[in-house]
Amino acid sequence: MKLSVKTLDNKDAGSIDLDESVFGVEVKKDILHMMVTYQLAKRRAGTHKVKTVSEISGTGKKPFKQKGTGHARQGSLRSTQFRGGATVHGPVVRSHAIDMNKKQRKLAMKTALSSKLADKKLLIIDEATAKSYKTKDMVAVLKKLGIENGLFIAGKDVDVNFARATGNIPCVDVLCTDGANVYDILRRDTLVLTKEAALALTERLKG
Repeated sequence: MKLSVKTLDNKDAGSIDLDESVFGVEVKKDILHMMVTYQLAKRRAGTHKVKTVSEISGTGKKPFKQKGTGHARQGSLRSTQFRGGATVHGPVVRSHAIDMNKKQRKLAMKTALSSKLADKKLLIIDEATAKSYKTKDMVAVLKKLGIENGLFIAGKDVDVNFARATGNIPCVDVLCTDGANVYDILRRDTLVLTKEAALALTERLKG
C-alpha cells in the first residue's frame, strides 16, 4: 500500500510503499491488551517488602510462662499480634513479569502499527532533524503537521537538536527504532515514522 511522505514543513516528499504484512494485519484488541500488560508488568520493580518474624528486631525470649497466667499462650513478642511485630502474608521481593512468546510480541507490534494506519493516525516524514534546538521552533513545526499528541520514531539514531527541541513539549515523545514498542505507540494519538524507521520496522517484523 502506498502512503504519501511529508517533510517537517508539511510539504510533499514523494511516497512510500508499506508492506501489508506489517502495516495491514487485522487489528485484534486482545493481543494489544496482552502486550501492554506484559510491558507494564515487566517494568515493575517488585522491590516492595515487609519484614517477616525472622527479620524483626527483638528478643526471642518467651514473654511469660505457658500456664497459670490467665492469658493466651505466647511464644514471641515478635509475632504479628504484637505492636512492632511481623507482618503476615505481606508483599515480598519478586518479579511481576509474565510470559509472552516472541511470535505474540511480534504480532502485537504489527497490530499496533496497523491500528494507527487503519485509524488514519500514521504519518510518514522524510527525516526527523532540526536546525534549531529551541522548543518554540518545534512547536511551530508540530502545528504545521497538526500534531498535539504524538510519538516520533526517528530511525536508528535520534537527531540531538530534534530531541532537545521536543523534550519540553507535553504529550510528544521521540524514540529510536530499537526503542519502538507497543505501549508507547498506543498511548499517543499520532504515530510519526521517518522513512528510515518505516523500512527498519518492516525489515524487523515482516515474515
